[in-house]
Amino acid sequence: MSAQANRELILRFYGEVWNRGNVDVASEIFADDYVRHDPRQAAAQAGGRGQAKIAADFRRAFPDLELTVDVLVADDEHVAARWTMAGTHTGRWGGIAPTGRTVVYSGANFFRIRRGKVIEIWNHRDDLGLREQLGVAVYAGPAPEAEG
Repeated sequence: MSAQANRELILRFYGEVWNRGNVDVASEIFADDYVRHDPRQAAAQAGGRGQAKIAADFRRAFPDLELTVDVLVADDEHVAARWTMAGTHTGRWGGIAPTGRTVVYSGANFFRIRRGKVIEIWNHRDDLGLREQLGVAVYAGPAPEAEG
């Protein structure tokens, strides 16, 4: 596919699946056997169903979620995107009871695309920053320098 077609595919993913909550569109965007690279240990379901569940779970917890694409770069096989999400935590997410807090959360995704479908994704997010904003993780600062 062309860089422009890949760009439009990923903008559709963010716009339809994340912003509008049309999570079933994920099955049109992700190959059934796509490979997901994620720093979290949890395994997602395969294919678009897995991406749909991730987005649906997050949107249930943050129903007013808005995702803004800050930077998007595409070529004939890859798309790199940096995004910012904002939303209010009014539903249970990741074992965390609703806090009512509004958060701003950022990350980046790197996609590999073949024949009009995402076949690989790398996820990088500020999970610690999100958890801190929810009041469930506290960053203590850098470790003291070693003496001696």
